Amino acid sequence: MPDVPPRPEPFTLHTDPAALADLRSRLRATRWPDAPEDAGWSLGTDVASLRELVAYWADGFDWPAQEAALSRLPHFRVSLAGLGIHYVHARAVAPSGPVLPLVLSHGWPDSFWRYSQVIALLTDPGAHGGDPADAFDVVVPDMPGYGYSDRPTGPALDTVAVAGLWARLMTVLGYERFGAAGGDIGSGVSRFLALDHPDRVVAVHRTDGGLPVFTGDPATLAPEERDFLAGAAAWGGSEGAYAAMHRTKPQTAAVGLTDSPAGLAAWIVEKLRSWSDRSLTLDEVLTNLTIYWLTGTIGSSMRMYRANSAIAPEQHARRVEVPSGFSLFPGDLVRPPRAWLDRTANVVRVTEPPRGGHFAPIEEPELYAQELRDFFRPYRVSA
Repeated sequence: MPDVPPRPEPFTLHTDPAALADLRSRLRATRWPDAPEDAGWSLGTDVASLRELVAYWADGFDWPAQEAALSRLPHFRVSLAGLGIHYVHARAVAPSGPVLPLVLSHGWPDSFWRYSQVIALLTDPGAHGGDPADAFDVVVPDMPGYGYSDRPTGPALDTVAVAGLWARLMTVLGYERFGAAGGDIGSGVSRFLALDHPDRVVAVHRTDGGLPVFTGDPATLAPEERDFLAGAAAWGGSEGAYAAMHRTKPQTAAVGLTDSPAGLAAWIVEKLRSWSDRSLTLDEVLTNLTIYWLTGTIGSSMRMYRANSAIAPEQHARRVEVPSGFSLFPGDLVRPPRAWLDRTANVVRVTEPPRGGHFAPIEEPELYAQELRDFFRPYRVSA
């Protein structure tokens, strides 16, 4: 019997009013911890700031309006490897040249939300001060265990497996050749797309090189590479407690974060604040948090760290030969030197935009969209 290809189905964002009522009730009933005077953000989330956010989430934030805005994007779901995968698929508007399909991969702690502000800029550049010839067909999936995609009932998928799913998704959508881009965990997914499907990925763009994994002789590294490894290790020691928890005991944290929206906010907001180059608006932050809360995906999203920690060292040592570009935003976590990027990829372009951090697509959508337009422009005829 021949294989039946997966069939994408339109998907509608919809929230049961009872779920919102429950959320607001829990927020109003938050049991607050004490905090030392003048601690601010030095010990983690600032409790005073969190109280203000929780009060607005409970009685001011208009989720139905945000959901309606997100619903203007074309949403779909499709079954891949037994998992229902949610994605946005927005086609180019009035292109004046070859259209390049582009798959965008998000990271943690977010979902397709990371790219919600750039999709129109990429599909319809002519309406946003750009060249219509730079239009993309844009595909933005939620990774398994994130957003509106299914939560795996067994072990979480790692970035290698998710890259394989995205290659399959692009086939289902009729795209044999395409570009790939991403940041954070999505940077790793994009990297493995290029490594494992070099015949299909015309070029790959990333906003970071990932936290470095190096098992060779440090004496073979350039001085700036050794400084980079030392800086990344220092960052992990001072800022990486969350990741250690995700890698080792994610279910312990998941219980409290799934039960308490204030706890969920504390876990995520501190990262959004410290990893961003500008202050995200309350509505931006709460849209992301509400997606996590309503879908119950904080635990499943954290488990991906455990899966990624088991990726074999030889996978990290592979060099990407597909043309690679990097936009290193000034507010990102650990920025690699050019020597490290050249060691790990066939680098054809590196830029340093003037603004933006780890969440550049939501912080600076115009800048990020322009980075993608500029980088992928030479590869359109290749697709």
